Amino acid sequence: MCWHCDHPEATRSDYLDVVRGLILKNGWAVQYVESERTPFAYTIGLHECGLPELLITAVDKRRALLVLNTVANYCIKHDGPVSAGDVMSLPDQQLEFVEVSQPDAHMGMAIGIYGRDVRALQLVWADEQNRWPWSAEFNPGGVRQPVLGERVTRCPH
Repeated sequence: MCWHCDHPEATRSDYLDVVRGLILKNGWAVQYVESERTPFAYTIGLHECGLPELLITAVDKRRALLVLNTVANYCIKHDGPVSAGDVMSLPDQQLEFVEVSQPDAHMGMAIGIYGRDVRALQLVWADEQNRWPWSAEFNPGGVRQPVLGERVTRCPH
């Protein structure tokens, strides 16, 4: 169940206080959003380090936590953000970073804490055959992955 479901008497302000506590303790928090359409999750707290928040769509809660925490930890330890268009390899998956065009439409808790100047990068994942959601062959018969911004392609050097 969700925190709000477990604490029906609590207010949004109460929840923001819980999130702030997690950020103080861990450096960031992860907000998972269950949805009938497409679930998604995002970090809250990287903004305080001058980094974009991270967001992932169309994965279950366990996978979202693993991927977001892995990438957030990488960004913090390497003292710098990844950029739109960058690709990262995890042991079992490729990710490409896409700038989220409207973070305020998807990241309500981050906006509630930091305001509308929050930037975010979506962690777009490749399917098991290393095909991306902008390919017509992406994840045949499987879940679709919404991409919440415009892809930046890099020119090879």
